[in-house]
Amino acid sequence: MVRIYVEQVSERLLYVLDFVLKDRGLEYSVTNDELSFLESGGARLNYSEYALPGITHLRPASVLFDEDIRQYRIEKATFQGEECLSFDGVDDPLAAVFYVLSRYEEYIFSGTDEHDRFDMSQSVQVRFGWLEKVICDRWAESFVHFLRASSGFQLETVRLNLRVVPTFDIDNTYAHLLKEGPRRWGAVLKDYVKGDRERLAERKKVTAGIERDPYDTYALIEAIADSGFPVLIFWLLGDYRNFDRNVTFRDPRHQRLIRRMSNKCSIGIHPSYRSNENAFLLGTEKARLEEILGESVTCSRQHFLKLSLPSTYQRLITAGIRNDYTMGMADRIGFRAGTARSFFWFDLAKNSSTALRIHPFAYMDGTLNEYLHLTPEVSKQKISELFNEVRQFGGNFTFIWHNETINDRGKWTGWKDVLEYTLKLQEDE
Repeated sequence: MVRIYVEQVSERLLYVLDFVLKDRGLEYSVTNDELSFLESGGARLNYSEYALPGITHLRPASVLFDEDIRQYRIEKATFQGEECLSFDGVDDPLAAVFYVLSRYEEYIFSGTDEHDRFDMSQSVQVRFGWLEKVICDRWAESFVHFLRASSGFQLETVRLNLRVVPTFDIDNTYAHLLKEGPRRWGAVLKDYVKGDRERLAERKKVTAGIERDPYDTYALIEAIADSGFPVLIFWLLGDYRNFDRNVTFRDPRHQRLIRRMSNKCSIGIHPSYRSNENAFLLGTEKARLEEILGESVTCSRQHFLKLSLPSTYQRLITAGIRNDYTMGMADRIGFRAGTARSFFWFDLAKNSSTALRIHPFAYMDGTLNEYLHLTPEVSKQKISELFNEVRQFGGNFTFIWHNETINDRGKWTGWKDVLEYTLKLQEDE
């Protein structure tokens, strides 16, 4: 048991201590009763402004005790040999964990990209070179080491079993199949105008049943699940619009495929591009998937990784989502929330913890190929480095692929091997 004295018990503090101590198997208690604290035994920490005789002291920044959202003067500091954050001149690893884990800066800075996604160049992880580190776990481990060394107690932590978690987004179920009427003829006309004879011939063979649709890689995804991986699939069922271009959810063949995949994989909703500003669309799309599956849907990942805090997560909670897998980046690899562990979302706007569990991912296929323009071989090296970071500090190595990117065709030639390389990392454990 770790006993901690504070001048004020706050929800932010308890939230961080759960992540830093409880999630690592360490029990703790917090009190603002100075007398009872001084009379207690065991591992003790004075986390207040004032020193107490004979008690290990860590001066806190105000971050965990403020109730509003405000800007701090943030600088790089060092705590127990690990680079850390300083807030208004106070070096505080607990406040640092909260700042990154809660995505505090996303409430402050307004810069976004063309899809209204937070510009990570404003992040402290990018500023200080920490983005490819599970920096919150590093700070948590440093804090535990500090307690262990100062108290003389063992304080044995529990290690999480590392799991490789493959996830797939289905933005376009098929390249050619199930596209009828204006969509089909519009695509044909577009290929004629572009002079793309190869694609015209491909479409003709696919629709005639002579050749498999190039996006039909579902047998491969099923095989991954059959080999023991906990595969999750997020299906886009929004109405056809810009950025939402899947085939209709009404087609019975589409519905049969979704039900087939649900026999071996967990299926979640992939809320459409427009749904990020429209709670009605979110509820409608979730209801469509629930009707197809005949069961409640509680998992999601935003299409285009559109995540606006706090509104996106507040809408997901209202819609009945309990697990979200959006926490990551389209244009960078690494750990947006500074961890590979799942954690409960803290709503800074309401200054309270929630029941929405966040599952971060480390990389996405399109990030490596389309944003960073890496080769498959260089991508394997980057993936290995990310994996080793998670292996050292615990968590799930979660990543995103798409059904159309694992067909080894066109610009994705050679990339199926990158997916297979990632999966083999689990075998080496």
